[in-house]
This record gives sequence, structure tokens and C-alpha cells, in this order.
Amino acid sequence: MRRRGFFQNRVRCRMLLAFVTVLPLLLSGCCAEEPEVYRVGILSGLSFAVDAVDGFKAGIEELGYVEGQNIFYDVQSTEFDMAAYRGIVDGFVADEVDLIFVFPTEASQEAKAATQGTDIPVVFSVANIEGTGLVDSVREPGGNMTGVRYPGPDIALKRFEIMCQLAPEATRMVVPYQRGYPIVDSQLEILHPTAEAAGVTLIEAPVDDAAELEDFLQAQAEGDDIGVDAILIIPEPLGVTPDPFLVMARFATEHQIPIGGAIMEVEGYGAVFDVGIDHFKTGEQAAPLADKILQGTPAGTIPLVSSESYLIINTKVAQDLGVTVPEILLAQAVKVIR
Repeated sequence: MRRRGFFQNRVRCRMLLAFVTVLPLLLSGCCAEEPEVYRVGILSGLSFAVDAVDGFKAGIEELGYVEGQNIFYDVQSTEFDMAAYRGIVDGFVADEVDLIFVFPTEASQEAKAATQGTDIPVVFSVANIEGTGLVDSVREPGGNMTGVRYPGPDIALKRFEIMCQLAPEATRMVVPYQRGYPIVDSQLEILHPTAEAAGVTLIEAPVDDAAELEDFLQAQAEGDDIGVDAILIIPEPLGVTPDPFLVMARFATEHQIPIGGAIMEVEGYGAVFDVGIDHFKTGEQAAPLADKILQGTPAGTIPLVSSESYLIINTKVAQDLGVTVPEILLAQAVKVIR
């Protein structure tokens, strides 16, 4: 009888131990939290940089998010339209999205303004920080903002230097840009003294649209001397918007002068070179910043990252315009279009 009682006690102990072991698992299963699901509003404000959207999504996916399961996107696109920017961002705020990914500069400024007083963080890309008021500093952006800096002044200077190598006899360069655009002044501040030291006169062409730009260029060409030796496209939206670009490229072809700064092709017209960024990679750079925010880090405490610039040469356009590309530039280019 004692032996039987001994075995009964052992069974009871084992059953109690198993119950104690399983109980926390049962309780955790009953009380488990639902997995987080995030909603991200994306504003693509410039078609020239639209690859940043795909880069951002690819970077987010690499970090373990699955679109349609734990992250959802509301992607809105427009083409350099301030009123549209405001309407789109206001819609994101009304929908109480968890994060806004936005580009370029002026769209990022609108996102900052619209999210003031909310807890909606903003990650910007393809955006200048010089003279735009987007952030307090690179290391501590402040507020609800962080993102990927577009090195506009640095790129503007590189574009000028490349143009001087392509057209060493050029002493008059037209610089078209969108009138009042927020990132232009910081570029001109660095370009003018550099050009003056090189013996080059920069002819600023601030305009509102393609028609006004065409009038400006035609006025330059009224005399026997067109008064222009080259067209330099600086980092801003006018030069990478199809209609204004076409006006510039046609003028360059008609008068056989070099045009460069941004690679585009519109109706068979193009530019000789581009010093710019890889927009897809820029979107990828933004993804880890967004991930940190979604995991609880305040956006304003996350240091900015910066895009790297690349040189692309179009030798076909150069040949059409009678421009000889030095071998040293061809060696520096990450891509040569022939």
C-alpha cells in the first residue's frame, strides 16, 4: 500500500509540474498583443526622383516589413505643385498615418508645416537643408523631422567644374531656375565667387515656367552674338521638368552650345552630363531611419544621412553638340551613354 501511495504521489507531482509549466504559455496566448501594423503616407513631388519610392519600399522590406501585412502605403504623386503638396499632406495628417515619407525639398517643407502640433514623424529625401529651415542640424534634426540630405551646393559646384572642363572657352553660362525656389540661393552663393575666380559670368535666369524661359533665351539670341556659351542646370526642379528642359535643350542644339548638369531625354533632346544622386539608393537610405522611428525612436533625435553624387556622361549628345569629352571625365563617370 505504501508503494502504491508513493507512485500516486509521483504522478500527482508530475501533473502539477506540467500544469505549472504550461500555465504561463496558456496565459500568454490568451493575452498576446496583436502585431503592430503601420500606415505610411508617401508623397512623391517630382517625377524625376520617383525611383526613391521603390528604393524606400525595398529598404523597408529588407528590414522585415511585409507590404499588405504589417505595413501599408498610401502613395501620392504630383509634379512640383505647391497646392497639391498641401492637400496631400493634409490628407495624411487627417488619416493619422504613422509616418510620412516625402520628397523633394518644398514638399518636405509642406510636410513639416502640416505636421506641427501632431505626433506624426516625417522622413524626407532628395531635400536640401541649407537655407530651408527643415532641420536644426545634421546631428540633431529636432522636432518631428529626419531624413536624407541632398547635397545641393556641393553638386552645383561639381556641375560647374565639369562644365568648365567640357567647355574651357565658355565665359558666359546661363543658369535657369525656378523663381523663388528655396534651395537656389545657397547654391548661387557658392557658385558666383567660384565662377568669378574662373573668369566666368553666370547669367541667372529666374523664371516661372517653360514659356518664360523660352522668352528669356530668345532675348539672349537677338543679336549677332547670342551672348551665351553654355547652359548650366543646377539642382532645382525647373531643369528636370520636361517642358522647361526641352526649351533649354532645343536652344543648345540650335546654337551648338553645351548643356549639362542633369541627364534627361525629351523628344530626342538631351544633356551632355549629369552630376546627381541615385534616387533609388536615396530611398533605401531613408528606410532604416523610418524603421527606427516605427520602433519608438523620436525622429528629431536621429542624425541625417547624406546622398552620394555620381557623374554620368552622354557622349552621343556631346558629339551632336560638338563637345569633346576629356578622357579624365570618362574615367570618372559611373556610366557613359554612347
